[in-house]
Amino acid sequence: MSYVKQLKQIICAAVVLITWTASAADLPTGSPQAHGLSAARLARIKPVIQAEIEANRMPGAVLLIARKGVVVYADTTGYQNKMTNKPLQRDVIFRAYSMTKPMVSVLTMMLVEEGKLQLADPVSKFLPAMSNMKVLANPSEATGTTVAAQRQMTVHDLLRHTSGLAYAEFTRYASMKNAYQEVGLFSTEVPFKSMALTPAQQVEAFSKAPLLWQPGSTWEYSLSTDLLGRVLEAVSGQTLSVLLDEKLIQPLGMKDTSFVVPASKVARIAEPLKIDPTTGGPMQVVIDVTKATGNDSGGAGISTTADDYLRFCQMLLNGGALDGKRYLSRTTVALMTSDHLGPKVATPIQPGELLMGVQGYTFGLGFMVRQGQGLASVPGSEGDYAWAGLGGTFFWVDPKEQLVAVLMTQTPGAIRQYYRRMIKQLVYQAIE
Repeated sequence: MSYVKQLKQIICAAVVLITWTASAADLPTGSPQAHGLSAARLARIKPVIQAEIEANRMPGAVLLIARKGVVVYADTTGYQNKMTNKPLQRDVIFRAYSMTKPMVSVLTMMLVEEGKLQLADPVSKFLPAMSNMKVLANPSEATGTTVAAQRQMTVHDLLRHTSGLAYAEFTRYASMKNAYQEVGLFSTEVPFKSMALTPAQQVEAFSKAPLLWQPGSTWEYSLSTDLLGRVLEAVSGQTLSVLLDEKLIQPLGMKDTSFVVPASKVARIAEPLKIDPTTGGPMQVVIDVTKATGNDSGGAGISTTADDYLRFCQMLLNGGALDGKRYLSRTTVALMTSDHLGPKVATPIQPGELLMGVQGYTFGLGFMVRQGQGLASVPGSEGDYAWAGLGGTFFWVDPKEQLVAVLMTQTPGAIRQYYRRMIKQLVYQAIE
């Protein structure tokens, strides 16, 4: 083979590789100044994160900021594993926990757009065992006395966390914690017990446990998205992991996002500190993402990278499309990021209070949504939307500023609320 022919083949291969990279990997990059951010002010971010790492409050962090579809800030600081002094790389894989929920919510709305289900459908249409639910008469009482549900929970309720379900790990009501323990959805000895059940066992357990609130009456952050995963499996005839992979993860080019991290990528998993900086005790146990759980957890099962999740967020900011492929209509994205609680749904703890310790946010279909410039003690825009994960991950999308930010770290302790406020402040102060 001639040298010229070899050179041509090499060039062709390089062109193919570059084309693949541009279409299915990272978003394009650009200078902050060209996209309305101050490079000098963005430079304030790294020293603040570095100080947290040096104080042994955070192992490390990857932060990506995109504006108008272009990555204008990308920084990696600290350690993938502080115990072994392994430095953090941009492609490190993080346990995303509840940042799985927005992805499953988008998947749900994709099936809604296909006419496979409706928001108003009762859950029992797909899971008959959920048809005759009971509700705790008074959650504050330890008796566990129940009354009949006044109406059935709907797909809409699952998406906006008004189903009456709860998280035993987080609920302030001993009666609900005990009820979930009795049916096998919670255990003080087995972390994340609901993920260990098979899909059928999980649905059966949900059907036997009382609801904390009457469906539609109260916003209670919960296992709703896990049950939503069972609904989607019933609708599609596929496991949630396969359905999500085929319809969203692979088409979006999220090449390192999965329910189980394959053996070839295990060395890239980020780990938290061993000591919780807020309590001085052992850090909360994290899930083993190298092995399949009993079911695909729609509420907490995904592991991902900063760049992968940024693509998902950019698709939403674009109104449901990325790289020439449409996943949702613009109108559906608008529906998902609107207020779905209104004045009639009680919010004993508001979404923003749960996520960041601030007021001023309502809830849409899979995201908390900012209601206005005031009330919240962090900067942002009316209509910006966000969610986060138990492991410390966090993202938000600001349509008004055409901005997306993704923070990836593994800080599963209570300090994660502080970091979410911190990074919001540091990003917005750089906008010119």
